[in-house]
Formats: sequence, structure tokens, C-alpha cells
Amino acid sequence: MAARRPSPGRNLVIFFLAMAVLYGLTALSQASPDEGETAWKPALGLDLQGGTRITLTTEEAPSSENLEEARRIIDQRVNGSGVAEAAVTTQGGNNIVVEVPGKGGDRDQLEETVKRQAQLRFRLVACSDATPGPCASAGGGLPGELSGLGRAPLDLSAAADEEPTDGASDAASDTATDAPATDAPVTEVPTDGASEPAEGEPGTPTEADPAGNGEKWTVEDDIAWSRQPDQASIAEFAKYTCDPKGQLLNAEDGKLAEIEDDPDKSLVACLLPDKEQPTMKFLLSRSVIEGTELDDASAGTPQNGVGWEVGIEMGNDKDRARPKGSPGAADDFEKVSRAFRGTEEQFAVVLDGVVLTYPRMTAVITDGRSSISGNFTEQSSLDLANSLKFGALPIAFDDEQTSVEEIGPSLAGNQLKAGLTALVVGLALVMLYCLIYYRGLGLVVVSSLFVAASITYAMVLLLSETAGFTLTLPGIAGLIIAVGVTADSFIIFFERIRDEMREGKSMRVAVETGWARARVTRVAANTVQLLSAFILYVFATGAVKGFGFALGLTTLIDLAVLFWFTKPMVSWLGHFKFFNSGHRMSGLSKETLGTDAPPPARSAIAGGNA
Repeated sequence: MAARRPSPGRNLVIFFLAMAVLYGLTALSQASPDEGETAWKPALGLDLQGGTRITLTTEEAPSSENLEEARRIIDQRVNGSGVAEAAVTTQGGNNIVVEVPGKGGDRDQLEETVKRQAQLRFRLVACSDATPGPCASAGGGLPGELSGLGRAPLDLSAAADEEPTDGASDAASDTATDAPATDAPVTEVPTDGASEPAEGEPGTPTEADPAGNGEKWTVEDDIAWSRQPDQASIAEFAKYTCDPKGQLLNAEDGKLAEIEDDPDKSLVACLLPDKEQPTMKFLLSRSVIEGTELDDASAGTPQNGVGWEVGIEMGNDKDRARPKGSPGAADDFEKVSRAFRGTEEQFAVVLDGVVLTYPRMTAVITDGRSSISGNFTEQSSLDLANSLKFGALPIAFDDEQTSVEEIGPSLAGNQLKAGLTALVVGLALVMLYCLIYYRGLGLVVVSSLFVAASITYAMVLLLSETAGFTLTLPGIAGLIIAVGVTADSFIIFFERIRDEMREGKSMRVAVETGWARARVTRVAANTVQLLSAFILYVFATGAVKGFGFALGLTTLIDLAVLFWFTKPMVSWLGHFKFFNSGHRMSGLSKETLGTDAPPPARSAIAGGNA
């Protein structure tokens, strides 16, 4: 059976349909530009546009290690992808300066993210509006029609300690659910004694003396308290209510309540509401695990499953954030999971006194690794993972000394104009040279460069809206370099075609054989350039990271244009007599190829008819 011949026309149609889809997505992202901004205009970086400078001052003099750790976490919050070009630096021994490009819209949200102290804590749920339990007689639920609403709890699971079945030992398969549960009976702690109170202890723990023997809190005390909170805490729970925005209000006068998020005390908090989940009030235990003890958090799809989940990993460093010799976070997490597994009891993830999620345990978590599953979307799982991963700061900031000011561009306004001018001039010179040297084939170069520029422009706009990408002067330099890279691809391909035609092959045959050789060279060269861009993006910081991103993006676009536009275009032109017959202006004539020299004179044959 004969091999299927390539169809350049079909390939070109598919390529332009893909471009149409790209521009459709870009148009959707530009449908509601921020007030004062021009649609179809890329976001500019600090060096070209300026932005907002936020100076944070610590409450106490921190260690250099804690200050650097806080700087790193804030940098990951505002510039986690590395393309927003936000600058986060330390100043002196107690200041962190954050410079965020742009004004308004998402930039305002970034400003709030930076100023937020963001202390992340894990607490046990004693009661809530959905499951009042021992707080049922206290009242103080949600206002009006919101009372009693809620979704099913999320599930938290991890590697089970029983004998594993197929796949049971994989910690990544553990799951947790986040939804309000029905009233659950008081559940006994497993008989291994890990969480059982000691004999002779009084039955009702209090905040001042949880075990009745004057000793400090343990996770076993937290579990016991969550099942039978003291009356003072229940009365405190009744004093507050939550408004639809998730703000805690005084039940008597409806004014905003101010409650300190003290890790050593119980807490009344509201659930952060979203489109599917209204707010809800919780009575929570003291902090069982601090956010600084969380090693990692990530969003993903479960193995052999559908939907989204959030994987978390607890550390077990007994010397970190705890008195020496005390259990680590993973040990405490295991004790909670043993006590709560198979019950409707829940633990809450609290960020700055606001409940982010409240899963229930479905397995014993022995190594600190688990996953939270439930009715997640991709965005909600990413939001929760980011809050968990970048939520906790090792230091606190003084709100009164926080300053916010607008700053101008660090470069003069003509720098942007000069950079764009250099880009346009570079494109024009490359096009002019290719038209003179390659003649008819030069039209392919011009059209390919226009197509590459169009795709780059659309991608920059789309990434500006979806990934916070900002265009800086180093980024423009990366785009300018891409012009030469793209032109180099054409030159290699065209010269291969000419070499094949010098050997006597027709243009249509020369295009296919020349392409087979040229593509190997181009893929190898672009792979090296992609590796360079990747190294710059991963290991560099600031503007250099943006340069690496722009260089890598344009290199990928160069490969796409070469494979799915330039090659099909040249194959399609080979069907026209103007090119395959070697017209003088086609760029493939004998004169151009250097094969128009007269043949050597033939010798006369002796005895012939001379």
C-alpha cells in the first residue's frame, strides 16, 4: 500500500484554525479590561510602567533566617510563576519591600495578599452551625435564610496502617472530604492508647487545665476538648455570628468582632464563602499544627481517578516550631487521624482566623502525607494548595507601620519606544534581506515572520491576563533575539532545498528530502536554546527570569511555525509552475542555484561526419 502523501493545504487550514482559536481565547480574556487600561495591550513591568511599593515592618527584630524565609514566601505569593516580575527584597534588619507592577484590578488583590500576615493553623472542630453538637443550646447561628446551609464535608485520606491491599500503601491515594457533616456521636479513640486520656483524669477539660493535673496541652487533650468543649468556650461561640461575606460579627450589635488568632486558645471563626458554599461559624480547638510545619501542598488529579484533589505533606522535625523532645507534626497528625477516622469529626485549616476548609478523616495518616478530596474544581484546588503552601509566615508585621505608595517606572519612557523600534527595525531588515536573496521564497520568510509575530503577540496578551505575565525590557530583548532564531530556521531549510535541486531533483522532491535533513538540525538547535531558557527561568531571579521565559516562549513558537506553517507553505508553492520550473524570480532558477554553466565541449569522433 502506497504511503499517504502529505497534504500541505489541509495542514495550513488546521494551522490557521488553531490561530483563530488562540485569538478567540485572547479576545475573551480582553473582553473586560480594567478601568483605565487599553484592551489588547500587554501588561508592562516595573521598569516600563511602575506600580505599587509596599513596605512591611516587623513587630520585633527577627533573625536573618526568618526574615529571608518571609521574603521567599511573599515572593512565591505574588510571583509564584516567575512571570509577574514583582520584586521582593529585604531592607535593613526588619523591613521587606514589595514592588508590584501595575495598578488596579488583580494588582489590588496582590497588594492585599502581601499585607496579610497570613498565619496558617490546623485546629479541631468542636461544633459548627451545620453540626452544633455540644453547642446546640448556645444558639448564635447564621443570620436569616443562611442558617443550616452547607455542602458535604471534604475527605482527608492517607496511607492506612492496616495490611495494605492493592494500592493501599500509596500515600498519594489518601483522601479527605470538606463539607458540613450531620451530628456525629462521640467516638472513642482507638484502643492502642495513643489518644486515650489517662486513668483518673477529670472528665471535663478546660482551657486553663485541659487534663485537670496542671500539665501542658497535648494533642490527646485537644481531641478530648473538641468532643466536650468547656462551657466558657461554648458561651463564647454563642456571642458571635457570621455575615454572608464570612466576617465574624458580634451577635448583639452586629459590629465587626475582633478576636485574636492565638494558637494556644480556642477560636470562633467563619468559613471563607464561595459560589457553592455559604459561610458558616465554627468553634475550634487550640492550634494542633502550625502552618510552618507543613512541608508541601500541591493540586492534582488522583491516580486512576477523576476530578481534583489537594495533596499535603506534614514534616516531622521535632525541633522545629516546638519545644525540644515534643512530638512532630506528622506524629500529632497521625493521632488525630486515628481518633477521627471513620467518624464525622473534622479538623479545620485556618488562615488568619478564617476557615479555608474542614475535612473529615477517612484513613489513618502514618507518614504525614495525605490528600484532601471532594467537590473540587481545578481553580479551587489550586487556590487551596497555594494558601496551604504559601500561607504561613515565620514573623509578624506591624500594620500601623505598613506603607503603600505608587512608584513610577525605573526606566525612562523612551526605553520602551526604543525597544519596540529595535524589534520593528530588526524584523524589517531580516525581511528585506530574505526578499533580495531568496526572491520568491522570501515571501515565505515574510509571511512566516508575520505569523510568528502574531502568535507571539496573542500569547503575550493571553498570558498577561491568565498568568500575570508582564513585559519588561529584558523580555523585549528576548523577543528581538527570537527574530534571528526564526530567520535562521528558514535559511537552513531553504539551503537544504537548493542543495537537493543542485543534484538534479525537482523542487517538489527537493522540498521533502531537504526538509528531512533540515528539521533534525533545527530541532537540535532549538532544543539547546530551550535548555538555556529553562535554566535561566529556573535558576535566575527578577528580570533575568522574565528574559528566559520570553526566550523559551518564542523558541517554541518558532518550532510551531516552522513545522506547521513554513514547511506546508513551501510544499504548497511547489505545485505552482512559477517555482517548480525554476523561474528567474522564484529564487530557485539555475542561475540562482549556480547550475547554469554551459556543458563541456564534446570531442569529434574520428572518421565521423565532421
